[in-house]
Amino acid sequence: MYPIEIVDTGLRYECDERQSLLRGMERLGKRGIPVGCRGGGCGVCKVRVVSGQCQLEKMSSECVSDDDLAEGVVLACKAFPRSEVRVELVDKLQRCVNKSLSKA
Repeated sequence: MYPIEIVDTGLRYECDERQSLLRGMERLGKRGIPVGCRGGGCGVCKVRVVSGQCQLEKMSSECVSDDDLAEGVVLACKAFPRSEVRVELVDKLQRCVNKSLSKA
């Protein structure tokens, strides 16, 4: 089990290396990373790995480009932790989370 932190929300949870970052969050009933198809094709769960290591499975190149990968941008449904990992939400999803947090 590895500690995972979603920087934007401060949410922390433990994730087994056999579970994706997204599935580990869902398994614990947590929210923070938006959930879409869970299969690597929709791009809804796009995050930037700020620190830590993940093993990646195949992702749609329409959702994650080579430039994205070079900047640490991955799909949480296809990223499996191999160390403590810190992620942040990407682009418009980050703005939505920050907006909802400011209303709370």
